[in-house]
Parts: sequence; structure tokens; C-alpha cells
Amino acid sequence: MEIAVLITVFNRKEKTLSCLKSLFNQKLDKKITFKVFLTDDNSSDGTAEAVKHTYPEVNIFKGNGNLFWAGGMRNSWTMALNSNPDYYFLLNDDTFLKENCISSLLKYYSTNTTVPAITIGSTWDSFKNEISYGGHKLYHPKKVPCYNLFSETEFLACDMANANIMLVPKEIVQKIGILSSAYTHSIADFDYTLRAKKAGFKIMVAPGILGLCVDDHPDLQSLAKKSLKQRIAHLKSPKGLAYQEYMAFIGQHFPSHRPAAFVKIWTKTLFPTIWHKLKR
Repeated sequence: MEIAVLITVFNRKEKTLSCLKSLFNQKLDKKITFKVFLTDDNSSDGTAEAVKHTYPEVNIFKGNGNLFWAGGMRNSWTMALNSNPDYYFLLNDDTFLKENCISSLLKYYSTNTTVPAITIGSTWDSFKNEISYGGHKLYHPKKVPCYNLFSETEFLACDMANANIMLVPKEIVQKIGILSSAYTHSIADFDYTLRAKKAGFKIMVAPGILGLCVDDHPDLQSLAKKSLKQRIAHLKSPKGLAYQEYMAFIGQHFPSHRPAAFVKIWTKTLFPTIWHKLKR
């Protein structure tokens, strides 16, 4: 069995090396091998050089500095397609894996062979003492609000997921392809898992915490301290709320929720303090 590990990096040398260390320390059956396909999006901190020196077996590809997360992952994924692996393992470079991570994700396939599934690993934020990324369940099938889905003991079916730790069988890739080019940075993983589910596949959250990752997105309180100009810039930025791409995402997957999503995202931007009180 062969797994293609997909990573994209940009100016996070120490985190990237820590992530790769946890990857190469995985406890796996001898029949399981993996190759790493890493896109360095023109880092200036020596990330690519450090990776090449420490892990010469990693396949490194150079970006132009404008790929962002989704573009970098698409590049790594495209480069990995020719190797025709059994699975594609999407991994964020700021995620530190538990040594049983990949084996835990693979356990699902040993007992469930009828419908191919994407398996998801949950990560823990040790600063906030809560789950940072993983699988999500929609409150309503036609609306985007969702909640984290987690179990210590069993696989759970979810609706969409983060790709911090995501294992995708080749059968799913053959059917729906890779991450959509419609997304620059975020949202691409939510879109991919929703498309997979619509295509008849399952999205399963593996039991337990399988990695550590800090949720570094700004909260509403920190956003409220910024000027209106800064908040609108955050709204439009690919690394912020990615307004245009987000509304396109809503239009594709939750069309009836589009008016409400429009009001919510602008209220969050223009009146973050009021939005924070309403959320409470």
C-alpha cells in the first residue's frame, strides 16, 4: 500500500520540520509506504533548504509565492497523481501528528469496504484546550452553520471537514478530482468534502485526537479592535474571510442560505461587537 503525502509550506521552517518529524515517526505496518510531495511557495526563511537537508527523500516543488494554501496543495496533489498511490494524505505543515495517526485513519478501511470514504483526523489546540480542526456536522442540510463532530471510541459520519489531517482513497480522486481551482486559500477543503459526499462517498471522522494544531484564525474580539478599513480588508483577503469565494461556495452548496450568509458576513465585518453579542 502506498500513500502520497501532500503538503504546502510558506515561511514556517520550524513548524514544517516538526510536522515532517511527526510524519516520519509514524508507526506503520511494513507493507505501508509513503512518498512526500511538498510545495514550497517561495519561502524566504530557508524552509525548502532545511527540508532538503533533513529529509532528502521529500519531493520538493517550487511555487511562485502566490499559491496560498489551496494552490500549493493543488500543485502537490497534481505532482503526486502520476505515482498512482492508493491514498492521498493531506497534511497541514503546522500540524504535529500523533504516532498512531495514519494507522488510525486506515482502520476504517479494514472493516468498511462497500463505500469509499474520506477519513478525517481531529486536532487539539493546547492553548485553548479545545478541538481546533476536524470533521463538522451541519445543523441543517441547507444551511452552512455547523459544529465539531468528535468521538473517543468510534468513527462518525460528518458533512464536511478540514484538511489538516485528511486521507483520501484514490477511487474518490478518480471520481471527483482534486481541490477546486475556484479557491485560493481556505474553503477548498470544505468544498472538497461536500462534493465527495454529494458524489455518494462518506466523510468519516476517526476516533480520538490524532494531532496537535493551534487555531490561529483571529476571533471576533480581536477583529473588533481593528479599524473598519482593516476589517473590510480582512473580509476580502484570501487569508481572511475570502468574501467572493465564500459567497460562491454558499451559492454552490447552500443556495437558499445565500441571503442569510450575506447579512451575517457583513454584520460580522461592520459590527463585530454586536455580532459577538448575538452569537452568545
